[in-house]
Amino acid sequence: MSMYFDLTDMRLMLNIAEVKSLTKAAERTFLSLPAASHRIKNLENSIGTELLYRSSQGVTLTPAGEVFVEHAKLVSQQLQYLRGDMKEYAEGIRGRIRVYANTTAMSEFMPAILGRYLALQPDVSIELRERLSIQIVQAITEGHADIGIVAGLDDAVMKSSNLEYLPYRVNKLSFVAHPSHPLAQKGPIDFSETLDESYVCLSEWSAIHGFLLKAASSFGRTLRYRVEVSSFEAVCRMVEAKVGVSVIPETAIDRYAQVMNITKVDLNDAWANRQLQVCIRPNEKLPSFAQPLLDLLLEDVE
Repeated sequence: MSMYFDLTDMRLMLNIAEVKSLTKAAERTFLSLPAASHRIKNLENSIGTELLYRSSQGVTLTPAGEVFVEHAKLVSQQLQYLRGDMKEYAEGIRGRIRVYANTTAMSEFMPAILGRYLALQPDVSIELRERLSIQIVQAITEGHADIGIVAGLDDAVMKSSNLEYLPYRVNKLSFVAHPSHPLAQKGPIDFSETLDESYVCLSEWSAIHGFLLKAASSFGRTLRYRVEVSSFEAVCRMVEAKVGVSVIPETAIDRYAQVMNITKVDLNDAWANRQLQVCIRPNEKLPSFAQPLLDLLLEDVE
């Protein structure tokens, strides 16, 4: 039996999977309802099996329909790559890589890596976005990003995502305070000891903000934050001004301690040493110009 797959049929099936309605899917695909129904019927006849369960409540995918949609997603993704590559050739840019990273990777590690990579790849551009780790996993899974850098994911999330996770750097979080602060005079401390203090936090949209809120909630507490700022430098300046204390990567504290009057204190909590990981879709070849970036990241492993 010969099978013919039309790109419009694929878009229609993708829209059906999303909206669970043939009528709405037809509208999204710019088809009339009879034309959409005819296309699905011809597609089912060509394949030799039903793709949809039909009921008065709408339509849902059969097992065969689910497999079809998964392959259609991959085809759609490759078409997006193709469009992007052709557009960027026309604009004089050979390719674009979409990288999603958490707060620490964005601020502490990616600038140096991207500087090295872009010096070697003058015809490539980078779309770099900061997201929460769970959002990065979703973006990679759905094909909205090519490479992700995450930390602190539950084993269950990693297993269910079906992505490939490669060890990257260890992200060590430390407590930072003004040298006159009582906790700055102590050795390693527990995070729970700091929860009566006023905190300087990154924006609620940052990955590290949500992570610290979760850590505090594990003790049945909330962070008492007085100020929200947009960068690790701003955090350290506020700490130096005695506005409050914070927990940020020790690499940032060490850097700003050279020019600011702040003190780093190690945390005893096991979660303070977070393993960053690079995540990609398995069994899928990255664009040729993206592979060198992945190689640089893996060479940077500590």
